[in-house]
Amino acid sequence: MDIDRKLEILADAAKYDASCASSGATRKDSRGSKGVGSTGGAGICHSYTPDGRCVSLLKVLMTNVCLYDCHYCINRRSSNVQRARFTPEEIVSLTLDFYKRNYIEGLFLSSGIIQSADHTMELVISVARQLREKHHFRGYIHLKTIPEASPELIAVAGRLADRISINIELPTQQGLDLLAPEKNLARTEAAMGHIREKIDENREARRTAVAAKPPPFATGQSTQMLVGADAATDASILLRANHLSGHYRLRRVYYSGFSPIPEPSVILPLKPPPLVREHRLYQADWLLRFYGFHVSELTTESGPNLDLHLDPKLAWALRNRGSFPIDLNKAPRESLLRIPGLGVRSVDRILSARRHTRLRLADLLQLRLPMKKVMPFIITADYTPARSGLDGDALPTVFMPPPQQLEFSFDGPSPTPEDHSASRSGEL
Repeated sequence: MDIDRKLEILADAAKYDASCASSGATRKDSRGSKGVGSTGGAGICHSYTPDGRCVSLLKVLMTNVCLYDCHYCINRRSSNVQRARFTPEEIVSLTLDFYKRNYIEGLFLSSGIIQSADHTMELVISVARQLREKHHFRGYIHLKTIPEASPELIAVAGRLADRISINIELPTQQGLDLLAPEKNLARTEAAMGHIREKIDENREARRTAVAAKPPPFATGQSTQMLVGADAATDASILLRANHLSGHYRLRRVYYSGFSPIPEPSVILPLKPPPLVREHRLYQADWLLRFYGFHVSELTTESGPNLDLHLDPKLAWALRNRGSFPIDLNKAPRESLLRIPGLGVRSVDRILSARRHTRLRLADLLQLRLPMKKVMPFIITADYTPARSGLDGDALPTVFMPPPQQLEFSFDGPSPTPEDHSASRSGEL
């Protein structure tokens, strides 16, 4: 098989991994696919760094041959798809070729499991080692690691890559037993814990080094969870994500809505979840990370799934109207962050402005706050909302979107980290 055809097959097979979020995909559904990859077959995707920069990466699998039989995966061993396999030298050659032409700024490399986890990990490491040590490649490298691989190999991957990730895929062992029987949640978390220890050790060693600093280790790790492939609720997904972020300091947890694959397993859902569910999970994740919320506040025992019509912060505010209105001139930062429509940056601007003046509605307009969203929940020097309006049954209908906005499908591009970072700029 010529290398162009390999690239088409293995770029298409890699597009399901959200740990390298692509803004270039036109279809996430591979039924009827003719080898079209992340951005038209070239395998080049766009990812976003924490500071908002967009970087182009070559995103491919080493091979789509796999020993595992995960029901949700198009590359499972029982799947009837065309198989292909790169040699490490071929991936190195492609990466350098694209990099020299300024098509890409780095490489995202994953792989199906062949022979064993350690053997596969050695092949993946071989690519990174050749790029770093033989060709002195200084571009970005993200390696998908395998939890079953030995800790020594994962440590080598961390020394060669800028970012490493292990996909947990499903939030419960019960879900894994049903859909991915070869995978084990405890083993995956143990691997994440080992990576965190190595990152912490390297950071401390570099901080205290007097002479030559030790070589860098990966700057962080991330993971991915599927949404809608099993019966897991949003509450269980967020609880697992919150646990992983707190214990292993993950940079990101990516949520990937289950998408149709050719010849699906009979135990998979008949249709994918609405894409807006994926978006709500990203919004809730941001509230947990940066706004001081807890999972028990965003979901309830009677409603374990997030409201698809309203963003999670607004839904919480409508369930807890007794906490409002909040005085913008007196309330602490923690309370201001809970006002619908105020993001982290907006709250910081409010705190800065009120040191010099008592805030009025005109000041909020100058700060470009979403007035329709915030006004029912705030008090300013010249405005106090009517309590009857805040408690009225009509208030939720004010924020309900038109029905067509909920009809998200997989025919368009998936939300990217750039979309989800809107919460930082006042959208939540």
